[in-house]
Amino acid sequence: MVVDGAVGTGGEPESSDSLRTFGAVVQALREHAGLSREEFGERVRFSKHTVASVELGRRMPDPTFVERAEEVLGNTGALRKAAGHLARQPGLAAWFRQWARLETTAIALYTYECRMLPGLLQTEAYVQALSADQLPPLDDVQIEERWAARTERQRLLRERPNTAFGFILEEHLFLRGTGGVEVTRELIDHVLEISQLRNVDVQVMPLVQASHSGLQGPIRLSETPENRWFAYNEGQESGQLISDSKVVSVLQRRYARMRSQALTIQDSVSLLQRMRGDL
Repeated sequence: MVVDGAVGTGGEPESSDSLRTFGAVVQALREHAGLSREEFGERVRFSKHTVASVELGRRMPDPTFVERAEEVLGNTGALRKAAGHLARQPGLAAWFRQWARLETTAIALYTYECRMLPGLLQTEAYVQALSADQLPPLDDVQIEERWAARTERQRLLRERPNTAFGFILEEHLFLRGTGGVEVTRELIDHVLEISQLRNVDVQVMPLVQASHSGLQGPIRLSETPENRWFAYNEGQESGQLISDSKVVSVLQRRYARMRSQALTIQDSVSLLQRMRGDL
């Protein structure tokens, strides 16, 4: 199974040359305009860390970033044309790229997961444990790229404090013990730490639950700054971005119902703390 948008050996060729080239063009134009990364970030309304990641070729630029950068740097059209030739970010599957780009500008991101901890909450040891069971097998470089892609995405949790992040996680994801006791202990500690952020809500769906509106599978929802909603489904070696408002509405209603079926935020934290203590 694909691990939260990670690419294995069957995706398109790994290449970040075009990302580095695009980033170099952005940096050159920014410096020609006499702007520091922080000043440029303020004008395009992205953090200086995001600007640095794009310029260093570590991050796929969001379409909004490209448009704002064009406006700030003279509307030459160079960035728009260059963006059309970008290869995907190493560590992310081709079918996940659109969703990953939506994540970078979303004002709300909601996730229900029943298979594994979502990438935004994973630890390095957990990623390595998941990767160890990947078929076809991955080499060390691919596993490192997978984790690098996760860490880049996880920055959103802290760099976008005005974005609302919601997670509904099945209790059995922690009980499974993926990677062993130490990996699970670290994972719970990490989720508890993230749950303390003001913009993050974590709820646990109890193992025994008579009424459950999410039995048809995982749900991911994203709201854009224009208040348009998208959904995303991922399966074996495939993913689907959903823009049909009727389908998205159904998934929104299911997620909303699950929020009432899962443990409260406070009770979820208490459960995770007890699970941590039992390890």
